[in-house]
Amino acid sequence: MWVITVYSNLNDTTMFEFENETEARKAFKEIQDCKVLSEVIYFNDFDIVLDVV
Repeated sequence: MWVITVYSNLNDTTMFEFENETEARKAFKEIQDCKVLSEVIYFNDFDIVLDVV
């Protein structure tokens, strides 16, 4: 899962979740405020964890 966290000028924080990296990166380019793109890997997703390590 991919998450974009957006920090706006009004001290508001908004988070958007995406199933794949392509969608997340496309949305990330379109957002104008201060933003962070993160990949969330759950500990019980062993297939993903083994690929990263």
